[in-house]
Amino acid sequence: MKLLDHALIVPVLTAHPTEVRRKSMIDHKNRIAELMALKDLGADETEDGDRIDEAITRQIALLWQTRVLRREKLGVADEVETALSYLRDIFLPGMPALYARWDRALGERAPSFLRAGSWIGGDRDGNPFVTAESMRLALSRSAEAVLGYYLGAVHALGAELSISTEHVTVSDALLALADASHDDAKSRADEPYRRALSGIYARLSATHQALIGKPAPRPAPLAADPYATPAEFRDELVTVARALADEGQGPLATGGALGRLIRAVETFGFHLATLDMRQNSAVHERVVGELLKAGGACDDYRALDEDARVALLRKELESPRLLTSPYADYSEETATELAIVREAAASHRKYGRACISHYIVSMAQSVSDLLEVHLLLKEAGLYIPGAEPRADVMAIPLFETIADLEGAPAIMEGWLAIPEVAHIAAGRGHQEVMIGYSDSNKDGGYLTSTWQLSRGSTALEPVFAKHNLGMQLFHGRGGAVGRGGGSSFAAILAQPKGTVQGRIRITEQGEVIAAKYGTRESAMTNLEAMASATLLASLEPEKLAPTDAARFAAAMDQLSDSAFRAYRGLVYETEGFRTFFRQATPIAEIAGLKIGSRPASRKKSDAIEDLRAIPWVFSWAQARIMLPGWYGVGAAFDAFEDKGLLREMASAWPLFASTLDNMEMVLAKSDMEIAGHYAALVEDPALRDTIFGRIQSGWNATHDGLLQITRQTRLLERHPGLETSIRLRLPYIEPLNLLQIELLKRHRAGEDDPRIGEGILLSINAIATALRNSG
Repeated sequence: MKLLDHALIVPVLTAHPTEVRRKSMIDHKNRIAELMALKDLGADETEDGDRIDEAITRQIALLWQTRVLRREKLGVADEVETALSYLRDIFLPGMPALYARWDRALGERAPSFLRAGSWIGGDRDGNPFVTAESMRLALSRSAEAVLGYYLGAVHALGAELSISTEHVTVSDALLALADASHDDAKSRADEPYRRALSGIYARLSATHQALIGKPAPRPAPLAADPYATPAEFRDELVTVARALADEGQGPLATGGALGRLIRAVETFGFHLATLDMRQNSAVHERVVGELLKAGGACDDYRALDEDARVALLRKELESPRLLTSPYADYSEETATELAIVREAAASHRKYGRACISHYIVSMAQSVSDLLEVHLLLKEAGLYIPGAEPRADVMAIPLFETIADLEGAPAIMEGWLAIPEVAHIAAGRGHQEVMIGYSDSNKDGGYLTSTWQLSRGSTALEPVFAKHNLGMQLFHGRGGAVGRGGGSSFAAILAQPKGTVQGRIRITEQGEVIAAKYGTRESAMTNLEAMASATLLASLEPEKLAPTDAARFAAAMDQLSDSAFRAYRGLVYETEGFRTFFRQATPIAEIAGLKIGSRPASRKKSDAIEDLRAIPWVFSWAQARIMLPGWYGVGAAFDAFEDKGLLREMASAWPLFASTLDNMEMVLAKSDMEIAGHYAALVEDPALRDTIFGRIQSGWNATHDGLLQITRQTRLLERHPGLETSIRLRLPYIEPLNLLQIELLKRHRAGEDDPRIGEGILLSINAIATALRNSG
């Protein structure tokens, strides 16, 4: 329980565009699955009296007649609503029930350490469509959903708690709460619990009007003041619970609907999910430079070296004066960024500080990148200077590339060495660092990315220990192995010792959200797995002896160096590789899927460096090459002489075992014969043969090396369930690949039949759905 007192576990939903299916299709499939489960249990009818077989037939007919493709590109508002459907329908009722199960297992009430987070409406990195207005929409819709849930729960409690003073004596605190409600109905004169809940409902209804700007769905007949904070609401619910307990009604006080509602208020507040803000450091640099120049503090901020930048920013942060002026004419970019932080400040006043508490800096490469965020927050009153400065939003670096990960410890040492930063962090008790799986993989390949993420985490731990500060890592994982995907449970257990500390945040995006949280049952299973893995990783002693850990790390250094050279040599140093990639995969056609609001590239460029990791991974998956999930590893295996050591690492080291397991799944889903047909789309035969020959050779080396290390005769021999699942799907995927290739040929040859374009998009959708974790 001591660990739980300061624990925090947060799945963070993002709008990364890897879910190709429409929500309508997902809902129909989930309903079919529910009906099949009822049938397996021997039921003949649904709760509504429909015959199971007929209900299944109807759902299949609905699924078959539902349009598969989106006709319009998703906007931020659409993404907000999609995420809200999971938060409202799954997380909101499900998490309190999960806590109730844990409380029973522990024999006491656990702290509310599992919470929900979101990027949707606050992630501006490379997405010009995320604005102050979209942030306002995201928070308002979330508040409306959670308040609606609370209103329904309180209304139901009022119907349930029909306790009469003719049969029990109630506490003075409850009587005072009942009298304060001004519920004078004679029919409830002897029912203080109902009168108290009438008052609570009236205050909630007033809160709905105050925060959402419109009446509650079922307005209260009583007039009341709104709650100033969720804590006020919780306190009144606790008064009801204590009254029940004091009068011997323990079962009503400690569990049931009232207990779940109190837990929900603790977990979700009035905001439902904490919304993160995110922006690229290059944007901050330009905006801060403009503000400093307009404010007369520095004419050319971007020309300063790092030490001069830090000194200038610290000086400005010490001053109570603002740099902005209502009379200044700012660029559109600067005006947009100022509007965002001002909206965040307004949201704090409206929903409480918990609604926005993290500001993530993408491509963070220096201490000044973080101080720039503090300067922007100060302009909105979210950073308060003085002898004891305060930051209401935490600036968080996101280390993404291999070089960034290597430089992370030095940056965090410099950051925490600043006295005012140290003071703020000490008051919070921890500092978060985000590590990115996608860009580090695209930059250095699968094995190097995996190892550098682990090494970077390990190197950060002593920095935080030196400053006597808790370290909270935020893992930016995708669905595909090439973007950090795979089992969350295994990934958390494989984290370096001392880096979890009971606190972790993990992104959940695209197809992973529907797979993990599409139904309440699967959501509870995955949330419990995340929580248990976090606690195990925090509490279990180190299993590796120091000598073994040193040997294994040295081996991984060697493997990583070899894999890095092979990967970079192919992807970034081979002439014509960019052309091969764009002709051998449907990268250009994927843009037509309309599955997200963000552009595919950060810049108007066809360079691989500027391409986002999602379309990079997605495209290779469609062509069944899946290069980001394995390339370079075979070369590393071949170059490493001590195969016995690799086998020892696979059996004794969770990190290496998890790395191999994830790669094995990728290899099982890839198909070099199908890939050869995609390679035939490359117009230059010499380029095609040279590059695909290297890819094929690399795949064979990776495949053979993996089997040798794991002592298997075929892929997934040790995982029969997964092997069967993939084998059953392959006969359906292969014809789709061949059909897609034919349609791509016709499309690229200039045929303009609209059915060709439609067919390409349908095939992309179907292949991605069948592969499951393709982005």
